[in-house]
Amino acid sequence: MRRLRNVKIVATLGPASSDYATIRALFEAGADVFRLNMSHGTHDDIRARHTIIRQVEADTGRPIAILADLQGPKLRVGTFANPAGEELADGAAFRMDLDPAPGDATRVQLPHPEIFAALEPGASLLVNDGKIRLKVETCGKDFANCTVTVGGTISNRKGVNVPDVVLPLAALSDKDRKDLEFACELGVDWLALSFVQRPEDVIEARDLARGRAAVLSKIEKPAAVKAYDAILDVSDGIMVARGDLGVELPVHSVPPIQKKLVRGARAAAKPVIVATQMLESMIESPMPTRAEVSDVATAIYEGADAVMLSAESAAGKYPVEAVTTMNNVAISVEGDAVYRQIIEASRSVNRTSVADAIVSAAREIAESADIKAICCFSQSGTTVSLVARERPRVPIIALTPLMETARRMCLTWGAHCVITEEQDRFKGAVISAVRAARTYGFATEKDQIVLTAGVPFNVQGTTNILRVAPCDERLIYRVDPE
Repeated sequence: MRRLRNVKIVATLGPASSDYATIRALFEAGADVFRLNMSHGTHDDIRARHTIIRQVEADTGRPIAILADLQGPKLRVGTFANPAGEELADGAAFRMDLDPAPGDATRVQLPHPEIFAALEPGASLLVNDGKIRLKVETCGKDFANCTVTVGGTISNRKGVNVPDVVLPLAALSDKDRKDLEFACELGVDWLALSFVQRPEDVIEARDLARGRAAVLSKIEKPAAVKAYDAILDVSDGIMVARGDLGVELPVHSVPPIQKKLVRGARAAAKPVIVATQMLESMIESPMPTRAEVSDVATAIYEGADAVMLSAESAAGKYPVEAVTTMNNVAISVEGDAVYRQIIEASRSVNRTSVADAIVSAAREIAESADIKAICCFSQSGTTVSLVARERPRVPIIALTPLMETARRMCLTWGAHCVITEEQDRFKGAVISAVRAARTYGFATEKDQIVLTAGVPFNVQGTTNILRVAPCDERLIYRVDPE
């Protein structure tokens, strides 16, 4: 199956999309990556969905990436004596402390001493996705006396955000460590790390993963935005998690932050996903709003590698229609001449290596001559990421003998991933490339492709060859006899 677009689609699985028929329909509608949300469902549920995805992969003959999204530490208030909760009025005093006694209209437990240790007067506490806002007046190691700046109903175990300080909390809770090991043993391709505040959070997850899965950092906290360059440097990919960003930061600041994060990841040749509420209304409606369609289009115009569906495909009434809509929006945007102008104007790369030069030359040749595709042989996927950073006008065919690499590259912009035999000679690589180009409908015998590879073969980081090759194998043998 050949996709008619370059941006990838990530679809979250859940109660509405747990059977073979639905998951296959999602794939055929355009999903390239399936997200398993570790916040919901048991390990048995996750394992069952993983098994079905791999069955779809085997039945369709196309690599599919699986992303396990770790929950991260969840900060929540305690419980109230009144099960319905309490109404907090603007300007009222309200206290949070470590006392486990049921809360009332004046106080409630916040069972996280780490928060009190980090708080300072003037800091903000946001409850229930920011619907209630508190300003810290005085605080100590076990309490925070606050003023309600935005009131509302507070009830049992509502979430708490602390946007103004870096919390002394690890990104990985005990549950996350167990989930990470389970997901790696299961064989997922990507791990999404929540609650990232500093590069050390990512390094810890990478150490635990031990190369069994690539690590993608979710940028959802102000501290992560400030430390973005350092976090990006130690991450394999990025997710712009706009939900919590929109809670902890002024909502109008999220669009420019999104642009910064996307451009930074692209410059680093690392895949970036734009996520959260992209087609939210399709949870209940078969049609999206115009604003949602524009939101998806904006992420694609910015050059994101992937756009993501959450509840729309996991729990909504129209999961397949949501993927179809996203697919159609992508095809429409990528067919727009303005899209090419924007993408090429934003091509800003500091080329410092032979591989950088090779992939840049491959794009220049492909766009200057009548070339149908750029074919890349890659052990790790790095060369494919470098080609994708260039956002070429022609398709990218990513060839690798490693299924693990092919699956991970499913998240990379424009990469059409193909499993091929290991090669030890360059001519064999050329033959494999032209056969893949013809097999998947990218070229005919009358066409040409550009091929990048590294010699010696099967050694990571050796991209050093560029060749223009005819797709007629007889011409290849004539030029390169045995």
